[in-house]
Amino acid sequence: MHSKPIINRLSPSFFIHFLFNVTTFLYFTVVSCSYNGENESDHHALMNIKLMITQDPYGSLTSWNKSLHFCDWSGVTCGKRHRRVTSLRLGSKGLQGSLSPHVGNLSFLRELLLFNNKFQRVVPHELGRLHRLRLLALEQNKFSGFIPTNLSSCLNLEVLDLSKNELVGRIPKEISFLSKLTFLSLGDNKKLTGEISPFLGNLTSLELFSIVETNVGGSIPDTIGQWKNLKEIYCGACNLSGTIPHSLYNLSYLTNFSMPANQLTGNLPLAIGAMLPHLVIIELSGNQLTGPLPPSISNCSRLRYLQLSENSFSGRLEIEFQKLTELRRIHLGDISFVADEMKFVDSIKNCTRLVVLMLNNCNLQGVLPKSIGNLSNQLSYIYLEENQLYGNLPSSIANLAGLNRLHLYKNQFTGNIPSSIGNLQKVTAFYLEENQFSGQIPHTIGNLSSLISLSLYSNLLEGVIPSSIGSCHGLLELYLRDNKLNGTIPTQLLQLSSLSIMLDLSQNNFFGSLPQEVGDLKMLSYLDLSYNNFSGDIPSSLSGCVSLSWLSLKNNFFQGMIPPSLEYLKGLTSLDISHNSLSGRIPQFLANLEYLNLSYNDFEGKVPMLGVFTNTSVLSVLGNRRLCGGIIELGLPKCKETTKHKKRVPLFGKLILIATTFLILISFAFAWCKKKRKNRPSQSLMKDRFFKVSYDQLLKATNGFSEANLIGIGGFSSVYKGNLYEDDDKVVAVKVLHLQNRGAQRSFMRECDAWRSIRHRNLLRIITACSSIDFQGNDFKALIYEYMPRGSLHDWLHSHEAASRLNFLQITNILIDVASALDYIHNRCQPNVVHGDLKPSNILLDDDMVAHVGDFGLARFLGTSSYQNSSTGIRGTIGYAAPEYGLGSEMTVSGDVYSFGILLLEMMTRKKPTDDIFNENLSLHKFASMALPEHVINVIDINILNIYQEMSGFNEAQAMKVEGCLSSIIKIGVSCSMDTPSQRMNMEDVVNELRHILITLQNIEV
Repeated sequence: MHSKPIINRLSPSFFIHFLFNVTTFLYFTVVSCSYNGENESDHHALMNIKLMITQDPYGSLTSWNKSLHFCDWSGVTCGKRHRRVTSLRLGSKGLQGSLSPHVGNLSFLRELLLFNNKFQRVVPHELGRLHRLRLLALEQNKFSGFIPTNLSSCLNLEVLDLSKNELVGRIPKEISFLSKLTFLSLGDNKKLTGEISPFLGNLTSLELFSIVETNVGGSIPDTIGQWKNLKEIYCGACNLSGTIPHSLYNLSYLTNFSMPANQLTGNLPLAIGAMLPHLVIIELSGNQLTGPLPPSISNCSRLRYLQLSENSFSGRLEIEFQKLTELRRIHLGDISFVADEMKFVDSIKNCTRLVVLMLNNCNLQGVLPKSIGNLSNQLSYIYLEENQLYGNLPSSIANLAGLNRLHLYKNQFTGNIPSSIGNLQKVTAFYLEENQFSGQIPHTIGNLSSLISLSLYSNLLEGVIPSSIGSCHGLLELYLRDNKLNGTIPTQLLQLSSLSIMLDLSQNNFFGSLPQEVGDLKMLSYLDLSYNNFSGDIPSSLSGCVSLSWLSLKNNFFQGMIPPSLEYLKGLTSLDISHNSLSGRIPQFLANLEYLNLSYNDFEGKVPMLGVFTNTSVLSVLGNRRLCGGIIELGLPKCKETTKHKKRVPLFGKLILIATTFLILISFAFAWCKKKRKNRPSQSLMKDRFFKVSYDQLLKATNGFSEANLIGIGGFSSVYKGNLYEDDDKVVAVKVLHLQNRGAQRSFMRECDAWRSIRHRNLLRIITACSSIDFQGNDFKALIYEYMPRGSLHDWLHSHEAASRLNFLQITNILIDVASALDYIHNRCQPNVVHGDLKPSNILLDDDMVAHVGDFGLARFLGTSSYQNSSTGIRGTIGYAAPEYGLGSEMTVSGDVYSFGILLLEMMTRKKPTDDIFNENLSLHKFASMALPEHVINVIDINILNIYQEMSGFNEAQAMKVEGCLSSIIKIGVSCSMDTPSQRMNMEDVVNELRHILITLQNIEV
């Protein structure tokens, strides 16, 4: 009997296992074979590309390993037939490093996309070996060096984008061999030089050409007329001169014609509209073009952007705007047209998508027609200032419900301001100054809930300030000077906490006393109430205006003495109270000002001889007949010595007096020595301002300086949480100096001196200080501060749980707090102070998330010789210290600005300046700078964005506003952290810009 075949005796599970093994064997055999021959060169090239990438923050190259065939790697595409790499797409991956020359071995490569990364060093000339290459996109990196000339060997190249890098030298004329090239973008390489080579005219397939913001210079060659397929040309701000060649106007497919901010001369062809009928953008602002503005532009029916401002065109404005129904922007400012009667306004009503109308300083004459109200409901910006417009402002302007800015200043408007303006609820800037408006300020002004800036000065307005203005909760500045306004200041105006830049009510007829509520203007910088009829005492509540730097009360009827409370205005630099009826002695604290005018009052007594009182160029005391003394230049009489007749004391009385005095001195000495033996007393270094506290008290308050009470530790000190009084639940922070560390003693003295001189709501409040010995006889020094329950900003940024709760509004408010503190110490206290060590761990948050700047241990006082930095002194913390400090430069306010810029960028990106991704070629500043202006979202911390993404009803317009605010914040950080001190912003401008951003955020409806 025959046995069954062996396959019939096998179990099903064995058979399945056998098939799996065979399949696996065949797969790895295929994978192994694929690396043989030419395919192995692709694998080797890719591995070398990965090898020269030093940072991969998003793990984009994680799949580049031996477990997968390279055709399955992320970003890699292979041909189906030959299994060779045809496309490498790694754009916007945050990759850092250099591009390996081995890229030239990917001989089948058609597309190389590495845009928006951090590649550095040169563009490898080996790219010239990629004869199949069609698309090369290396924009938005840090490539340097010259553009390789042998790119001309890539004869199939269609797209070449090297923009936004750091390339140098000339544009190689060899590029002219790339006959298939349709897209050539080399813009934003500020060190590209030379001229546009006439040989580039050979690129007859070109559709886009961009060299914007380079230093190419020279004239435009006539050979560009050979680019018959050209649709877009961008040559803005690249130092071009000469005339625009006539051959360019023969490029009938041209849609985007942009060459602003150059030195181009000559006329535009009168028939430009017929020659270039497909124009969508014509942007030639900021040149030296002359001749008439061609009426034929009316034929460009697809035109969206008409931007010809700041040229020397002449003649009339004869463009028929009714034909340009696609227009979004009209920029024709600073062109001196022959006087125009404003008839063109009627034709603009057909431009239903118009957003910007800019015709400032154009010699326009006539009445603004009622038809202005029929313009686009999308119109956001009207600039008609500095013309010769007259007559009434038509009430129909209120129909423009989308209006954001209205600039009509320096015209000849008359009549009332129409009450209908209350309908413009989106307007943020309203400028009607230097006209002849009369009547009252309409009550409906209070409806302008988005208003940030209102300027009505130098008109003929009368009546009172409407109390409704108190509803403009976002108002930052108000200018009403030089009118005929009267009455008293409404308290609703003085309670506008948003007012921070200027309140100017000068040269009017206001009367009565200055309300106590003026002290509610805590953020105001400039207050001008001069040339009015105010009377009564200067209210002591003015001391509440803690941010005030400039105050003028001159030419009023104020009386009484200068309130002593004004001493608390530590930021005040200029005070003019001349031509009033003030009396009493001149307070010593006024010596800290930079400008002081006390003339024509009734002050008496001796003029101080320090500070501002020693400089007659910034001081005036004329017309005060009862003053005496002071410096010789003031020409005042000497003060009379007040001598009293001494009574003769009998000898016996003298002996008793001497004996009594001696006994008192002995008693004091005995008591002092006894107390010293028991425990040396603590001494408050703040003498009169603070109570005394002993080492023993601090020991008990902190539970023996226990580790459980330790809340922070630094190079010079440790900080403990404590309770000074058992029956009081007030918690304090005790900063104990490490006196054994070199520099700690000096740090303590610096900080004591700093707190003796400065006070501000955004500075950490010191309670007292202690200088004593401990129980072992060692020196002991400590500073006691108000406890900040929310901890440091560092903890909020770099603790995951905390960071998830810190949103954009909170961050913006914290930045304003810190910037306000720096603005105060830099510009508004005497002497000015440099902090020297600004960083997140030195910024503390209270219960209301208000930020307080602390740790002045490295502070420097400007204009004094105290604690000047030695050449080897410590200057801040690595990552936050300004680069010039590393070269031995003295500490300056611009160094604090740099630290603030880094701090801002750290808050927005949640990346420390010392993170591993940053090295000698990439810093936090560069990381943020590269993202501007279009890719800011890519660097913003995801926690900041989340809160907005989760908001219900969040629409596209709101998203754009938020993104604009994010971009504006990053720009401030980049500007503050420039390497060169002179290029950095000053803190006053920083505060103002941040406040504008905050108002915008608060006005976004969700």
